[in-house]
Amino acid sequence: MTDQPGKGFPRSGFEDFGRKVDETVSKAVPRVEEEVKKIIAFLNDEVVPKARENSSKGLRVAAEQLTRLAEHLDRASGAQQNPPRQNPSNPGQNE
Repeated sequence: MTDQPGKGFPRSGFEDFGRKVDETVSKAVPRVEEEVKKIIAFLNDEVVPKARENSSKGLRVAAEQLTRLAEHLDRASGAQQNPPRQNPSNPGQNE
């Protein structure tokens, strides 16, 4: 006689447990795959478009702020390069 199940010896408890786990996992795999497909569809249909929309809005706001900053720096730089001159007709007034 051999040690193989069904060949004269009863199955061990560990083998039975392994088979039950295998059956349970085998039954659960299709459900898990279906749920993963639903999650991926939700991410693609709901999350990604909103993230892109919010990102583009954020970039537009940042671009506006950077434009304002550049204009401010240009004005400040121009004021330093060209300090106000005194008006020769009225020495107390700047141009």
